[in-house]
Amino acid sequence: MSTARGKVGGLVILPPLSAERERELLPVIARGREARRRLDTKGLDAVERRRLRRLTSAGDAAEATLLQSTCGLVKRRVNERGYHFDLEDLEAAGIEGLVNALHRFDPAKGNRFSTYAYAWITKLVNQAIRQQVGLSESDMAMVLALQKLLRSDLNHRFTTKEIAASLRITTTKAREVVDMNIRLVNQTFRTEQFDDDNAEAGVVAPSDQYREEPKWVIDELRRLCGVDFDAFWQFAHKTMSIEQIARQRGISRQAMTKRLEKCRVAVRDSAEAQRLLEWLGEQ
Repeated sequence: MSTARGKVGGLVILPPLSAERERELLPVIARGREARRRLDTKGLDAVERRRLRRLTSAGDAAEATLLQSTCGLVKRRVNERGYHFDLEDLEAAGIEGLVNALHRFDPAKGNRFSTYAYAWITKLVNQAIRQQVGLSESDMAMVLALQKLLRSDLNHRFTTKEIAASLRITTTKAREVVDMNIRLVNQTFRTEQFDDDNAEAGVVAPSDQYREEPKWVIDELRRLCGVDFDAFWQFAHKTMSIEQIARQRGISRQAMTKRLEKCRVAVRDSAEAQRLLEWLGEQ
């Protein structure tokens, strides 16, 4: 029996669907949409209209189930970003992305709906963040590209020239992008998460950082990362830089980087790699 997991954007969050259940719903949705179109046809008899209405109703119910079982991704993406903005606006953007995904999804391509929807949710949430921060679309794209580059090799400290070459921009622009990223990441710190000792240093307190994630994600990452779970989580969600994590643990940046890379390799080599990377936003 499905159990509600809170609300997002006015929708009740239901547990994620299995791949099999998702596949069962998609043809029901397609038949419902076709039935809705046919209801506008003139000359239908009463029996046919009742049949089409039943198909429409079943399709609407299937759509609602698919949306509610996927909208947990919206809450996760908004909380994962953690920006100190109006969360209602970000959630609304995420729901808009989810609805867009539902109407554009083509099951014939072989993808899971949740995977496809996650890309749309991310796109619309990033767009809402960009608008609230005041970045142009191109600057936001550059910041996201920089973040992806920095995650690509935790053992390497990228220079401005390397960033410029990778992003195909000038070194001057690369410095601007780095500065924009720093300002943006700094806005992930929520004041209610600071303790007195860390507030001045800009370090996020680790308490309750995992509250919105499914239990299996936490349990699996704890198993894979062991004592470095907290550090990996903080870095993956950009609540702390490598330097801050290393300083907190009293080790060098190089040593901390090796630990984080070891965790990342363990995640990528695990049996749940695809699902974990999806939840971590690395797909």
